[in-house]
Amino acid sequence: MKKNFKSTVLIALTLLLICVTCNRSNTAMAESDAALYDMVWKIVNTRYLDQTNNGQDWYRWRHKYDDKIKTPEDAYVAIDTMIASLNDRYTRFVNPKEFEEEKSMIKGSLFGIGIQIGLREGKILIISPIEDTPGEKAGLLAEDEILSIDGISTKDMTIDKAADKIRGKKGTTVTLVIKRKGVPNKTYKIVRDEIEIKSISEKTPENFKLDDKIGYIRLSSFMGRNVGNDFKDLMIKYKDKEGIIVDLRANTGGLLTNAIQISDLFLDNEIIVSTVDRDGYKDTARSGKRYFSSQPLVLLINKGSASASEILSGALKDNQRAILVGENTFGKGLVQEVKSLTPFSAGLNITVQKYLTPNGTDINKKGIAPDIEVKLTEEDIKAKNDVQLKKAQEVLLQMIANEKMTLNN
Repeated sequence: MKKNFKSTVLIALTLLLICVTCNRSNTAMAESDAALYDMVWKIVNTRYLDQTNNGQDWYRWRHKYDDKIKTPEDAYVAIDTMIASLNDRYTRFVNPKEFEEEKSMIKGSLFGIGIQIGLREGKILIISPIEDTPGEKAGLLAEDEILSIDGISTKDMTIDKAADKIRGKKGTTVTLVIKRKGVPNKTYKIVRDEIEIKSISEKTPENFKLDDKIGYIRLSSFMGRNVGNDFKDLMIKYKDKEGIIVDLRANTGGLLTNAIQISDLFLDNEIIVSTVDRDGYKDTARSGKRYFSSQPLVLLINKGSASASEILSGALKDNQRAILVGENTFGKGLVQEVKSLTPFSAGLNITVQKYLTPNGTDINKKGIAPDIEVKLTEEDIKAKNDVQLKKAQEVLLQMIANEKMTLNN
């Protein structure tokens, strides 16, 4: 009896110790999750561009969810709610899974079907399919509206959730229902693959004949650590060309440093861009004192050209270094900083500066107007008739001719 009693007591004590340990562990986890929330609050409080935080008392959020955050998911929801009050689509919390994907994009690869998506008037739209990916090969086009993903309606769906559903393991299939202007809705079943982010290409659109005197660079993204160097390598290859076309259409941006590095190749001791922080401090980036390339230059832009694309476009337009052909750009004149939330494996993309073109123009929500406007219609796309690129070549050939005439005189 005594032996059994002792055993029972030992078991009971062991269970009690386990329960105490569990409670301590759960408490520690909850405190850790609350610490993540507080870390984000502090970063916004000290770094966010708008010191009024969208005209609100930011301190009201500090301890709002202290007794409600019990799990990482609780912290994520609380952070998203707090960040949403800023009414800034570019400032957002990035959970560990999404943060890993963002780092993969910078490295140059991810898994999915190869499309860039955006939100407009509550609709999930394809900004651009990436060249030579399953999405492009399936026939998806810019401005296509995604009505559903694997049978789930995209109504009221966030961009992040839509992107998460479209991405997936290599070899798996995603089903999209697409709405396209002028044609019946169509279902696409697309097999996912590893998507290599090709930021730079020499490949011209189908059915387009490029003049031998001209070099063509399709710059689809400023994301990736080697974009600036890769662009320079291609310019070296094109050193004997008489003129260059840089195609920035549907380029949604990327790293500010890449935009500055590429701008520097074409400017001679001139302002590239100025950034202004929350305290009004203005920092101006200038080019070096020697042109890398003085070849006549045309930039192709459209409403999908944003952020870093607009920095390059603004720098070259304001300094009268290039002619811009196409359509008005998107209008994103804000700079985000990516903060790693150590040790939580998450991140925060936070707006910390606005930028001004060399002439001091704030293009946010306005965009940059082309020097020569050329619209690409649905009929042009269907007929694979790139009237914008044709016009860019026509303008560039005239610039080359004018330069030769000036030299001869």
